[in-house]
Amino acid sequence: MKLIQPNCRLQFTSDDIDFICTVLEKKIGDAAFLTQLLADTETRDVILDDEKLFHALLEQNGCLRVSTHFYFYILVRHVLRRAGIQDRAVADYVAEVLTEFSRNERLRCSVMGQANPLEYFFEMLAALQQADERTSFCIRTHIGNHSLFLSGVFPERIRFRAERRGFPDLKYYEQLGRTNFRVARDHRLAQRYDLAKIFDTLSEQFGPARRALNDLAERIFTFTDCDASVHALLHQNEHHPNKPSA
Repeated sequence: MKLIQPNCRLQFTSDDIDFICTVLEKKIGDAAFLTQLLADTETRDVILDDEKLFHALLEQNGCLRVSTHFYFYILVRHVLRRAGIQDRAVADYVAEVLTEFSRNERLRCSVMGQANPLEYFFEMLAALQQADERTSFCIRTHIGNHSLFLSGVFPERIRFRAERRGFPDLKYYEQLGRTNFRVARDHRLAQRYDLAKIFDTLSEQFGPARRALNDLAERIFTFTDCDASVHALLHQNEHHPNKPSA
């Protein structure tokens, strides 16, 4: 199982750099000087926080020639900062979650020894009972990520099903995500992969992070390619309203 890492800022492309230069060249200087500034990690992070990049991504007409890593990082960083979550590593991690979970296959949890990926929360929670240490850590991490993705990007669908059909509501997803991020935070592998601080923030600030993504979803998210899979996943999970367990 692939662990998600906060690597968006390490995967920017030449198109991303060109976009930054086009948007900020008049403010900072010529393209060559701006490219030189972006080579320095601290300067790069300050440049990426510029409000002009956020607005340019939202207001650009036609197809954007930028990577999904750049796109999600700029947008997520902006909304999380407004929610009071200032750690860039957290924004990078959440942006990577959105990048990964926008692909159908990442909605499922692949576990070593399992013939088929686990698709539903009740399966993942059941698998924890017999999982070894590493697998348990990976499953809990996936549940936390998945809960944040679903409740962040598809809140209205969750609300509709909760109100009309009695299925689990957003509080259930928040509790599920918060609990599993907290347990994953305390695992020794969280320290090894430098994820403990990120998981601590997402556990303590799951609600604000989720609501920040709700705001972003209203502006830009469609995820049409994975819509059918998410529809089926929500339907199945809501028929098995298992309470989160530590």
